[in-house]
Amino acid sequence: MATRRSLAEAALRRVFHVPPSGELPPGWSIELPGRGTTFVSEIPGPEGAPTVFLLHGLACTAYLNWYPALPALAGKYRVVMMDLRGHGRGIPIGRRLRLRDCAEDAVAVADVLGIDKFIPVGYSMGGPVAQLIWERHPERVDGMVLCATARNFRGSPQERLFFMILPTIVLALGMRRRGPLDPAEIIGKQLADLPADMSVKDIGVPSWAFDEFRRTSPWTMLQGVNAIGQFSSHRFIGNVDVPTAVVVTSRDSFIPPRRQHRLAEAITGASVHPFNGNHAACVLEADKFVPVLEEAIESVVSRLTPSLLQPS
Repeated sequence: MATRRSLAEAALRRVFHVPPSGELPPGWSIELPGRGTTFVSEIPGPEGAPTVFLLHGLACTAYLNWYPALPALAGKYRVVMMDLRGHGRGIPIGRRLRLRDCAEDAVAVADVLGIDKFIPVGYSMGGPVAQLIWERHPERVDGMVLCATARNFRGSPQERLFFMILPTIVLALGMRRRGPLDPAEIIGKQLADLPADMSVKDIGVPSWAFDEFRRTSPWTMLQGVNAIGQFSSHRFIGNVDVPTAVVVTSRDSFIPPRRQHRLAEAITGASVHPFNGNHAACVLEADKFVPVLEEAIESVVSRLTPSLLQPS
């Protein structure tokens, strides 16, 4: 493990970024010793408040996934968020995205920021990352909030078949990424051709969000689907011994609600917070989703022992 001095020195090597909207907190590029450079944003919060570490979903960035929730959380908690590996301004993935690397990156960010313990809040793909943080570093986790996620993503025969052949597809695309019919490049071109000033007022998404979305390549999206398809926490999820809340998106067609409920049932004492929304509820139905997220986090914090409610 890196020394406190080396971590402090790394923390000083920051490149600050102006956020894409005046409503967003500033962020910076931060060097993680031995891992690479990633993007982090932090809201200090009240003195002594618990730290919530926000982990975004596939194809998003920290800003894109969490911007609607920040005003509600900022006054109650120390809020930290980062771009996961391969996403936005995060550490490049090379040829493979591994969720355990994302989990280790988050712990490394906590090290650099001097945070001993925190509450991972994972949305969609961020859910497996949060679970892996607990599995690999349980001493760092105060509690967990798992939103629109599951303990595995390939339960049905059709899903198992899809995720079984996906690595072969991803490998083939990697070997011919410059081919004229490469689907990843076609998707990327379609995204790049979107007008820079495109407005989506009808679904309530600000124009800057398109620029955030473009920061994640189609190749990362394919790798991400492959990574979550290989994930399973069945081996350890029943051993989770920290306060946990599960937010269930009950109209979710990407991660079936029954699978989200099974995640909650596998964790002793987990509270369930249903929300009548779809998988993109964190943004597209934020006015209704954010209060449920607040409720879930408060449920976890209320179950922490007083000794854990100390400054991070």
